[in-house]
Amino acid sequence: MKVILNAEQIERALGRVADEIAGAQPARQAGQAATDTGLAIIGIRSRGEILAQRLADRLSQKLRKPIPCGTLDITLYRDDLNAPQGNSQPQVRTTEIGFDIDGKIIILVDDVLYTGRSARAAMDALIDLGRPKAIRLAVLVERAGRELPIQADYTGGKADVQPEQSVQVCLVESDGRDEVVVE
Repeated sequence: MKVILNAEQIERALGRVADEIAGAQPARQAGQAATDTGLAIIGIRSRGEILAQRLADRLSQKLRKPIPCGTLDITLYRDDLNAPQGNSQPQVRTTEIGFDIDGKIIILVDDVLYTGRSARAAMDALIDLGRPKAIRLAVLVERAGRELPIQADYTGGKADVQPEQSVQVCLVESDGRDEVVVE
């Protein structure tokens, strides 16, 4: 096991991602409320939701406006749900998005971008909930091995790992520590 990001590096990476997102926001349009940025953050369960909340908090401070944040469960949208090699029942949890996504720029947040399949499932789930103006992908760690033509718009860092290795993100809220390790 090798630590590739420690707690301080994770915080710096999230800060850079928040800066990039804030810098990419268009000026407020006519008719748009002063408190509405047109931006919303949605995290993919489970670690994506934690990272999304951290990003939303940082962006709310940077933009001096509340940024809505939600959680998306993609279990039923996964393409391996009925895979013959799967022998367990998937655990379906709730999607918690307490705002209208129509017309919003959605920053979809996940911990690791690898094959692109989770991001694809998340986009399918979001489209079933409404019609956002745009969907952007933010990930803490990007690694090689894409199976679908999906790329992150905002990346905290890249991991140079072998296909047989896995990247594990540990976060204080769920694991008691902040670090990214390669196993």
